[in-house]
Amino acid sequence: MKVYIDLLFLLNLIYDFLLLMTVSVTLKRNINYKRLLLGSLVGALSTFIIFLPLNKYLLLVLKIIMGLIMLLVTFKYKNIKYFLHNLLYLYMTSVILAGFLYYLKLEFKNLSYLLILGIAPLILYLYIKEQKDLKRIVNYYRKVIITLKNNQEINLTGFIDSGNKLKDPITGKYIILVNKNLIDGIYNIRSPMYVPIKTVNQKSLLECISIKNIKIDNIVYNNYLLGLSDTFKSNDYDCLLNYHLLEGENV
Repeated sequence: MKVYIDLLFLLNLIYDFLLLMTVSVTLKRNINYKRLLLGSLVGALSTFIIFLPLNKYLLLVLKIIMGLIMLLVTFKYKNIKYFLHNLLYLYMTSVILAGFLYYLKLEFKNLSYLLILGIAPLILYLYIKEQKDLKRIVNYYRKVIITLKNNQEINLTGFIDSGNKLKDPITGKYIILVNKNLIDGIYNIRSPMYVPIKTVNQKSLLECISIKNIKIDNIVYNNYLLGLSDTFKSNDYDCLLNYHLLEGENV
């Protein structure tokens, strides 16, 4: 079998460039294209290692060393955490991309390597998009401590809901939705208030109680009511935080 080393070098160069660019975009490193290209060239030099008369273990060690050098050339060294983070995402991205390309080669045996490599940018684009969407969702989760009027504290997992813009028109307080069953078992609701709300299909009254405050990320918020819902259920979080919290105001 003929091996065209120039073509193999070019393929490795493109592959490494795509990987490094994905790491840069995902981790927001803002590395310029010159450094990405230089790092890719260093990585592509590992192509020639496979022709050295060494056993497979030494070849593996040399390839790992070349990968570390490639990272240092591209992103430089700031601290161990920065370097390890880059290393983790490089290998994670490499495994994902290699897995997809291998799958395509098995499923479509007539596809050329050049065509498969041409699909690689699309795969990495989808990977970056999913990473950003996941981070965006995770950033909406908060650890919440609600202090009731009797000074009892409730620890909940909250989710900032862009659709929750509920506000009591009389007191001007914003509303956090929580499953009523979580409150009934630990707090005696004596004098609830009923706030008019508008849902998609109808208007209704939401049972609410006054609270002392809520604490999110060590910030105390006072201008909130607790809305008790019979229909709100989720396995991922205990309460729906008001969208107003995204504005970061301590009210």
